[in-house]
Amino acid sequence: MSNRGVRREEGGVKVSPASSRRTPHTSRILRPLSAPIYLLRNAGKTIPLVSVIMLAVMLVAGIIAMINSIPYSIRVIYSYSKQMLGVTPRGDPTQTPKIIAEIKANSPVPIERVIVCRGASAQVKSIVGKWPFTVVGMTRPDMEYYLRRQGSRGVDGRLPRSGAAEAVVSRPVATNLGLKLGSTVQGPTLNESYSPQDVKVVGIADTDQWLMLGDLEYQRENHFPPIDLAAVFARTPAEQAVLDQWADKRFKGKRAQIWAFHQIEKQTKEMFETLFKILNVVIGTLVVVITFMMGMLMNIYQSQRLVEFGLLQAIGYTKRQLMSRVILESVLVVFLGWLLGVVLTFGLLNLVKAQLMDPSGFALNTQDPVAFAYTVPIPFAILIVAIGTVFLRFRRFDPVGVVERRLV
Repeated sequence: MSNRGVRREEGGVKVSPASSRRTPHTSRILRPLSAPIYLLRNAGKTIPLVSVIMLAVMLVAGIIAMINSIPYSIRVIYSYSKQMLGVTPRGDPTQTPKIIAEIKANSPVPIERVIVCRGASAQVKSIVGKWPFTVVGMTRPDMEYYLRRQGSRGVDGRLPRSGAAEAVVSRPVATNLGLKLGSTVQGPTLNESYSPQDVKVVGIADTDQWLMLGDLEYQRENHFPPIDLAAVFARTPAEQAVLDQWADKRFKGKRAQIWAFHQIEKQTKEMFETLFKILNVVIGTLVVVITFMMGMLMNIYQSQRLVEFGLLQAIGYTKRQLMSRVILESVLVVFLGWLLGVVLTFGLLNLVKAQLMDPSGFALNTQDPVAFAYTVPIPFAILIVAIGTVFLRFRRFDPVGVVERRLV
C-alpha cells in the first residue's frame, strides 16, 4: 500500500513526504529572486550600467543626426524641384524654344504647363556656409500657378508689379535670411545677390518650400545673360518623376542642362560619400570602445556577486539556471539603456531643432532612421561581450569555495 500523502512524525514535527521533496525552485522562492526584481532592488548598481549605455546611444545617434542634417538640408532647400523640370540651354538662347518644342512633342506623360522664366543668382545660409540659390523671374499668372503648385496657402503682402524691383520669398527663406516686408533681397551692394537696383520683398508666401520669385520683365531688363529658361510641369508628382527621368536621358550630351530633384539626391550622396565613410570608421571605433568598457563593467559587476552565486548554487541552483538569470538581467539592462538612450536622443534633437536650427531656418530630421539605425549594433555588441564574460567565469566557478569563503 502506497504511503503517498501520509503524514509522519519525526522528532515531534509532522512531516509530509510530498512537501519534503520540494526544491527551492518553486514559484514562491523564485519570484523574489527574479531578474527584474533584483535589478529594482539593486538600483544603485543597475542605474550606472543603464546610464552608460544610454549616453553611448545618445552620443552615436546625436552625431549621426547632426552630420546627416547637412545633406538633409540640401534636399530640403532644393525640394521645390520635385514639382518641376528645369531646363537651361547651356548659354545658347536660341535653343530654348527648340527644347520646349521637343519636350511637348515627345514627353512620355501629359504636360500641364510650361513656364518661360529668367534666373538671377542669390544665396541662402546653411549649416556649412552659404549655398547658391536663384531668384526666378516670372509673369504674374505664371507666378500664381507656381505658388499654388508649391503648396502656398497664401501670401502675406502682395505679388511683384510688372517691371518693378520687387520679389516674393517663402517663409523658410525669410526666416533663413532674416527678411521681412520691405527688406532688400538683391541689390548693387550685395555681392552674392547682385542686382542693379534694390529688390524689395513685397510678399512672403506661406509655404514650406524655399522660393524666391521676381518679376520677369525686371529680370529681362536688368540681368544678363539674356537667356530664357523653361520650367516644365507634369500633372502629378508621379508623372513629374517619370518626366524628369525621361528628360535626363533624352537630353544627355545635347545643348540642354536638366535640373531635377533626382539629380540633387544623386549629387548630394556622392558629395558626402567620403565623409560618411570616415564617419563609419569613427562610429565603429566608438562602438568597440564602449563595448569593451561595458564588458569590463559587467565583469566587475558580476565579480561582486560571487558570494550570491555560490550560495544560490549551494542551495540547489544549477549553473544553467544561474546563467539564464544573468543573461536575462543583462538583456534587461542593455535593452532599457538602449530604449532610454533613443528617447533621450529624440528629446535632445528636438531641443536642438527648436533652439538652434529653426530660428535660422536650418533643417534637422529629429526622427532620422539612419541615426537610430547606427545605435542598433551597440546593445548586441555589449550583450555578446557581457554574456561571453559571464560564461567564462561560470566555467570555473566553485560554489563550495565561495561558501567556505576562499574567494572573498
